Amino acid sequence: MSKSKDKNKQTADAVPKAVVSRLSLYLRELQRLQRDGVVTTSSTQLGQLLGFTDAQVRKDLAHFGHFGYPGVGYRCSELVSAVKQIIGTDHTWPVVLAGVGNLGRALLGHRGFGNQGFDIVAAVDSDPLKHGKTLDGIEIRPISQLPEIVLEHDVRLAIIAAPAAAAQEVAERIVSAGICGILNFAPITLHLPANVAVSSVDLAIEMEQLSFAMTNLRPPEDLLSNEGPVVD
Repeated sequence: MSKSKDKNKQTADAVPKAVVSRLSLYLRELQRLQRDGVVTTSSTQLGQLLGFTDAQVRKDLAHFGHFGYPGVGYRCSELVSAVKQIIGTDHTWPVVLAGVGNLGRALLGHRGFGNQGFDIVAAVDSDPLKHGKTLDGIEIRPISQLPEIVLEHDVRLAIIAAPAAAAQEVAERIVSAGICGILNFAPITLHLPANVAVSSVDLAIEMEQLSFAMTNLRPPEDLLSNEGPVVD
């Protein structure tokens, strides 16, 4: 298999966000295939597993180089390594968690981060009553110590699990400490410099999208009817 790092660098800024999202899905399926003892796969198989066409899979991967072997397909281990390198998870990222409420505690105990190359090395909170306590092996420290935490662990990524009212201020302090990548769980839009990468997870919005989908599902009787739904 051959791949071009130069091509990766040249096209990184032009790659659609949807393609990057699908890369993560490909990686999960490839890792699952590996765990099941599968050695090789194909664009057709990956597409079927995820509900995409084989052409979509090939087009997505073509943004980053040429992968696979004629008559063989993709070697799972090689493609996993390649996708990790493209995404940037071929090494471990130290992460700081800001906000240790109910959600923050759940995130500290989430093993999926570590499995995918993200290591929560520190946690900060504005509540003095939490300072010095340890959760899942991580000591909770004052948010004022963010700059020294960044230096201690070479942190470049942060997770915000603070309340909405405090999230903007927390984000600004994170950026001031030198962190430029933020995963935001607070249900607000953060306003930060353009050179800061922000990915937001608003669980209420996800539920609203699900509610919309359920509201607009065809009734079961329509699915069973050859005539389709009745329109007034």
